[in-house]
Amino acid sequence: MNRVRLTAMMMVLGLGLSACASVDTATRNAPLEQISAEMPMPAPSFALAGFDVNVPTTLKVSEKNSYYPGGDIVWRGDAFGNRYEQVGAIFEEAIALGASDLHGAMGVVIEIELKRFHALTEKTRYSVGGIHSIEFVMTIRDPQTGAIVRGPREIKADLVGYGGSKALQAEARGLTQKYRITNHLARVIRDEMTLTTGWVAPKKGVTATVQPMTPVKAL
Repeated sequence: MNRVRLTAMMMVLGLGLSACASVDTATRNAPLEQISAEMPMPAPSFALAGFDVNVPTTLKVSEKNSYYPGGDIVWRGDAFGNRYEQVGAIFEEAIALGASDLHGAMGVVIEIELKRFHALTEKTRYSVGGIHSIEFVMTIRDPQTGAIVRGPREIKADLVGYGGSKALQAEARGLTQKYRITNHLARVIRDEMTLTTGWVAPKKGVTATVQPMTPVKAL
């Protein structure tokens, strides 16, 4: 009886060692890609060395005051003028606000190419409100070699646009379209430069509230 029990125990022990060996073998024989995928990626460590904002003049500007005018660029947050330059200046300010105080290990250059900047018209802003639809491509490069460090990445950074009395109340507190959009883009740019995931839009795809960024000295 003892001999049978001893044999059974040896068989169980042998099976256990065999299982351990198979797990160890499986781990050692796993493809490098699989092991790499399971390892957490470190967060980027960047410092802003420069930037280039491109607002192509091939994009169509609309000054039509309707609820949803056509066009790639719709902007009323500045006095009537060169909308390409005005939108470009918003991105430049957002970069300064979101990235110029970063002191990472690697200096990088940010390149931004605008695809769409569709803010609210007067008619929409002072009635129903809507969505500031903003799309651009962001690329991060090594300033010495020009090699791409991250991207190019297409970013859709939509933001809720206030309407009616809410817009008026916000404007009275200094929360203009320009202020909210600039701070929102600053956050998007900072996330692209500091987070492993980069900017991640909310589940519904539209940011509702804006957390003010601490102003820094403009470049």
